Amino acid sequence: MIFAHDTRWALLSAVALINTHRDGEEYLTTTADLTDYLDEWKTTGRRDGTGAELAAVRAVRPLLRAVWEADDGSPRAARINALLDGAAWRPYLTSHAEMAEWHLHPNSPEAPVADRLMAECGLAFVDVMRMDEEQRLRICAAQDCTAVLVDFSRNRSKRFCDTGNCGNREHVAAYRARKRA
Repeated sequence: MIFAHDTRWALLSAVALINTHRDGEEYLTTTADLTDYLDEWKTTGRRDGTGAELAAVRAVRPLLRAVWEADDGSPRAARINALLDGAAWRPYLTSHAEMAEWHLHPNSPEAPVADRLMAECGLAFVDVMRMDEEQRLRICAAQDCTAVLVDFSRNRSKRFCDTGNCGNREHVAAYRARKRA
């Protein structure tokens, strides 16, 4: 599986954004948290740094999560289309320090950050669908975790998220259960 750099980046940034609200906990609570997220994912363009911007970005999460939770095929495509419909997007050719080569952004740098995130992630999901790689969008297999992940492994074997210690906890629990038996 070969995804373009921007598709891979958008999928991973979607995972990070969705996982800022998981297991009933909110991790994107302040505009400073939003700035940290945007800095971590090297999000370029306009940033308002307001509570309204934070609320708009937080409102994107359920739309992104819905793509993970959808059944493959038409149900997932419908959710991706809804995501793209909600983003005011207009293709924009650019080159910037983070990625020296020319590439396409779905919005101008002046578009609101929530619209840019929805459009970039929506287009990444389009690539996933077109390549018939929907099974790579997963929810963590740990019993007590609701985080999402993208499985970029060659053999499609990644089952646990990177938000905590889910894989290790599950393996230790299985080991202890085998020892008891």
